[in-house]
Amino acid sequence: MADAFIVDIVRSPFGKGREGGALASLHPIDLFAQVLQGLIRRTDIDPVLVEDLIAGCVIQFGEQSSNVARQAWLAAGYPATTPGVTLDRKCGSAQQAMDFAAQGVMAGAYDLVIAGGVEMMGRVPMGSNRQGHDYRGPMFDRRFPDGMVHQGVSAELIAARWNLSREDMDRYALRSHQRAALAEQREDLARQIIAVEVPTETGATRGIDRDEGIRHDTSLEKLASLKPAFQNEAMAARFPQIRWSVTAGNSSQVTDGATAMLIASEQMVKRFNLKPRAMVRYFAVVGDDPIMMLSGVIPATRKVLDRAGLKMGDIGAFEVNEAFASVVLAWARELDADMDNVNVNGGAIALGHPVGASGGRLTCALLDALEQGNGKYGLQTMCESGGMANATIIERLE
Repeated sequence: MADAFIVDIVRSPFGKGREGGALASLHPIDLFAQVLQGLIRRTDIDPVLVEDLIAGCVIQFGEQSSNVARQAWLAAGYPATTPGVTLDRKCGSAQQAMDFAAQGVMAGAYDLVIAGGVEMMGRVPMGSNRQGHDYRGPMFDRRFPDGMVHQGVSAELIAARWNLSREDMDRYALRSHQRAALAEQREDLARQIIAVEVPTETGATRGIDRDEGIRHDTSLEKLASLKPAFQNEAMAARFPQIRWSVTAGNSSQVTDGATAMLIASEQMVKRFNLKPRAMVRYFAVVGDDPIMMLSGVIPATRKVLDRAGLKMGDIGAFEVNEAFASVVLAWARELDADMDNVNVNGGAIALGHPVGASGGRLTCALLDALEQGNGKYGLQTMCESGGMANATIIERLE
């Protein structure tokens, strides 16, 4: 089977997903188009050679409803001969886009392909694509007569099952902000970020080149002062084991952002003298309990390690998406992970979680961690709505 090389990966700065956020005045297509332009500039590849664009986007509604991959490629001014497809595997969408792109190269279907994702959660809010629709259907409801739960309740169920305290989760959240702030200070994040031009009220534009979500001044005391975010009487009666300790502070942020990576075959690497950073090596995707929902990262990690013939100790760096602090801490406890190698430059609690794009940010962070001397193999895993998870192993190139 052929090798799939990550030539490079870039992302936008991540902005707060709300009115007044750093990227809020930018249309999702234009945000993604600027990131694609940045990737093409950095890799210096002729865009006519790109055979496909595979992009994640979860809330495919309104401004994100019409195949954002194709729209963004054309908006960027690139040749109409390159098609695009937009997929939705919930929070794992951009990671799945990478996996599909790499698998296409491995199978010989592509020589040069871009994978990425975009989500403007401030402009196209979570749940807006489901309003007014029976999106489950009677057969689903008969199987789950008590109904599904909010992800925040699932995070509480995980905290209860793995006996994670409020202090455990707040300490982890503080760690995320501290590590992200340090990475920003060292300019480690700057390598990932493509500055974007955002319209202003005057009709001019202003450049944005830094993440907006890092709380440099947060503390355990501030985090401890926040109220539980998902507590309600019905869920308390249904799940008496819950202790209601998940807050806005130990959860990921609602965020705007986009990512893109160029994946190439060995033939293209040699033909154009490209300098790839890594190879995409192994993949796994799993389904898990849809009520617990976010625990799939545990079996996904085991599955991809087994497929690769590797052990936890063989992995130099891990990126486990910080949808909630409880998810990462349960994963680490179950798999006996060395936390010194996990989310070393912070995660979604500090940097944000634009759901259709976050998988690409994990890859950015994973590559940086490996290139900072954290070993040969990196593993990223992402929990997903509905009880799913992806896991991918990449190999750093010397």
